[in-house]
Amino acid sequence: MEHMTDPVSRESNTPGDGGGDSSPHVVVVGPDGVPVGTARLASGSDSGEGAQEESLGDLVEEPAKVMRIGTMIKQLLEEVRAAPLDDASRTRVREIHQTSIRELEQALAPELQNELERLVRPFTENSTPSDAELRIAQAQLVGWLEGLFSGIQTALFAQQMAARVQLEQMRRGLPAGPSAGGALGGHGAGGDAHGPGQYL
Repeated sequence: MEHMTDPVSRESNTPGDGGGDSSPHVVVVGPDGVPVGTARLASGSDSGEGAQEESLGDLVEEPAKVMRIGTMIKQLLEEVRAAPLDDASRTRVREIHQTSIRELEQALAPELQNELERLVRPFTENSTPSDAELRIAQAQLVGWLEGLFSGIQTALFAQQMAARVQLEQMRRGLPAGPSAGGALGGHGAGGDAHGPGQYL
């Protein structure tokens, strides 16, 4: 999967919005400056809820297999567009199309399997589809897969940016340690006034 370059995250936490959700969000911005996704940062109160939410990336159980099938289908679509097919070729393309859908369903979570079944209708049995029917079916499947890949990519970037912002928030909450050390140092300095040569 091709990664976008130089994503930018923007943290937003506006209590006065009145939208009911005051938790901070991360906006993922692509290299062209267009927002490509958002992610809500988990707080202490909703960390359990966030752990139960299933991301789009989790819905693809075998991403490598899905990408291989997607590449094959896209190449097959180019071949169908390039030249007219005879009856034997159209029958073969139909078989490949149906086999590809079955293989895809095995690599997807049930939610995506159901969506794919609703959108991609099987060809009529005992009939040879026309070139136009094959092109439409292949293009539909390619478009669905490209949307799936784009959604996974956006979800991964959003998770990455959210993790970075949470890490920065944790770092900003750490100065209590050094300040405590400074307090100890100050106490030691006070001790020196009462007893020269005393070191901590």
